[in-house]
Amino acid sequence: MSATPNTPAAPDRLLILSVFVVASCGLAYELIAGALSSYLLGDSVLQFSSIIGCYLFAMGVGSHLSKYVDDRDVLARFIDIELLVGLLGGVSATVLFLLFAWMSAPFRTALYALVFALGVLVGMEIPLVMRVLHSKQARFSELVSRVLTFDYLGALVVSLLFPLVLAPKLGLSRTGFLFGMANAAVALWTLWHYRADIPRLRSRFTRGVLAMSFLAAGLIGSEHLTRWAERGLFGDEPIFATTTPYQRLVVTRWKDDTRLYINGNLQFSSRDEHRYHEALVHPALQTMPWAQSVLVLGGGDGLALREILRHPNVRRVTLVDLDPAMTELFSRNPYLVGLNGGSLLDPRVTVVNADAGQWLDTHAEVFDLIVADFPDPSNFSLGKLYSVPIYRLMARHLSDNGALVVQSTSPWFAPRSYWCIDATLREAGFHTHPYHAYVPSFGEWGFNLATRRPGYTPPTQYSVPTRFLDAETTRLMFQFPPDMQPLPVEANHLNSQSLVHYFEQDWGNVVR
Repeated sequence: MSATPNTPAAPDRLLILSVFVVASCGLAYELIAGALSSYLLGDSVLQFSSIIGCYLFAMGVGSHLSKYVDDRDVLARFIDIELLVGLLGGVSATVLFLLFAWMSAPFRTALYALVFALGVLVGMEIPLVMRVLHSKQARFSELVSRVLTFDYLGALVVSLLFPLVLAPKLGLSRTGFLFGMANAAVALWTLWHYRADIPRLRSRFTRGVLAMSFLAAGLIGSEHLTRWAERGLFGDEPIFATTTPYQRLVVTRWKDDTRLYINGNLQFSSRDEHRYHEALVHPALQTMPWAQSVLVLGGGDGLALREILRHPNVRRVTLVDLDPAMTELFSRNPYLVGLNGGSLLDPRVTVVNADAGQWLDTHAEVFDLIVADFPDPSNFSLGKLYSVPIYRLMARHLSDNGALVVQSTSPWFAPRSYWCIDATLREAGFHTHPYHAYVPSFGEWGFNLATRRPGYTPPTQYSVPTRFLDAETTRLMFQFPPDMQPLPVEANHLNSQSLVHYFEQDWGNVVR
């Protein structure tokens, strides 16, 4: 029996189903661009907002341009567009990563040019599919309903799979190539089922097979390309790299120097990390010989924990770090375990993988010392961890004589950010004692020691072995020269996130 307007023929039903694939691919490329730019440029809200805006505008342009495709060429143009989208989208993450690693100057231009080009092509896809189906005498109301249903369903599926499965399991580069292959598969399927209506069938089929082969090769070799790009980005040979649902972790090593990067930002160098971690921990803990319990927020590398456990009075430490991949890496890799002294495996330590803010809000334990060793507030999700409400939550978990220590970015390179953290702690009810230390890998770096009661005095000696700290070094850390004096800044509240804006302005003025 022949198909009626309400009952599409099998190829037409499959063409409608291909809308599901097309929609999934289109959203995937948008998510890849947003995630990659957030990893490399920071400020996820700005990156995702600008990319989504550019992409949607470009889709509108593409929808408009689709009307200029001649009715006789709709199928052929749809196939050509699918192959082009597959190639551009498939290589997008790898090309952008290579550009950032080897030629950082044109990265933003290339990013938005690629997003715009993909948006224009994706914007043409659905109108062309609808014209093909409408030419097959499908009722327009039914056609619109079916096409949009599968379009939105495809977007839903990939929006769930991308953060939960694709990005953490495959990584951004391989995810791009995988969806590029899906676009190429749609093109090849359409060629086969509508071969009687396609001009220059053989040449198009050849291009489709070549595109699929190229994308498959990219899928297989993308890990090597990524590692090559990261070698250019970080300068040293990556010995470990993974993309988690939360961040990109890369560990590099050159001779005796091991470095950890999160989203492209240096977290420590094994040559001088002792300066940072001794300064973070000992000025507080040395003055608290009675302290038995410590809470560490962040610090999943276990290096601050190593310094805390040097104090024999400490009986219990809880470490809360969001990313299990981080704590597992520094608990299992023999070299990294040696670097942190096996601190994450110490029986006094409990490791919890959870969001620090949520953990503070849902637990009631009280600690003598809290060490907040978060990454710099480069985006709003990190900026919230430096806010007045979070510091008030921390105060609820401190004993009456307890102390809180916060890594506070650089008072030299990012002075407004540094003093904003100090102002935020004071607004949360703490007495603050700002200090700084020179760490060669970072330059001048800042910390804030906050207490619920006034009267803190820096230690004049240390009862635990130190490589960097002594009485004179400690005295100088709590003094600020004239060019690093406090600045008039606002405290960091959740509704405004002034700290993130200060951070962008400060580091935007630094050539790095």
